[in-house]
Amino acid sequence: MKIYIDLYFLINYILDITLLIGTAKVLKLKIHFKRYLLGALVGNISILLLFIQVNEIELFFLKILISSFMILATFGRRNFFKTIFYFYILSIILGGSFYLLDINFNYSDRAYYVNYLLLMIVSPILLYLFIRENIQTKRANTHKYLVEITYKNDVFTTYGIIDTGNCLVDPYKKRSVILVDYPFSLDERNRILVPFKALNTTGLLDCFVPDKVLINDKELKNYLVGISNKELNLCGCRCILPNDLVEVI
Repeated sequence: MKIYIDLYFLINYILDITLLIGTAKVLKLKIHFKRYLLGALVGNISILLLFIQVNEIELFFLKILISSFMILATFGRRNFFKTIFYFYILSIILGGSFYLLDINFNYSDRAYYVNYLLLMIVSPILLYLFIRENIQTKRANTHKYLVEITYKNDVFTTYGIIDTGNCLVDPYKKRSVILVDYPFSLDERNRILVPFKALNTTGLLDCFVPDKVLINDKELKNYLVGISNKELNLCGCRCILPNDLVEVI
């Protein structure tokens, strides 16, 4: 099988730039494009390994060394280990994609370059999907709040998210309602019925005055807790916080 060094260099250079851009997107870093070009150029020093007789262990450590200089040239020393961790994650995704393509083609010259061509087309799509999912997960976790509700001898701990559409208040003292799906045991003396309307449906929600409500270890006063008859599972959260907590938390 023939290997054309110039084509090999170009393909790896483009893939290295793609990896570096993907790493920056995941970490939300603003990097000048010239730094990507420099980092990819450093990464292509690995081409010299084609002409050096080294064993597998030496090759492994040389690749780690080159990739480290590649990250330093692009991103600098700040958060080095976190940056190189995500860089390797993205590299594994691309490497797995290349392996998947590679086993579906024969080892001919033509198939070899078809693999690379397909990888260059598929890799940006895979990186985009991974980065989008990663960013969405981070956003969801960023807006999660640790909620602890104490009522008599019952303590319920979960994660909650603020719902801007949750403007439910009791008509008596205008207290906002924190919605949970935990089956607190209420008696008639402590039950407060709050009317609600959702999707053209009206009804009465069982609410109560909690003994204590902690949101990220911050105690809240003058809030009601409403018990939902339906299971709440929004990004792993079993609690919906009212809209007015945006300015409180």
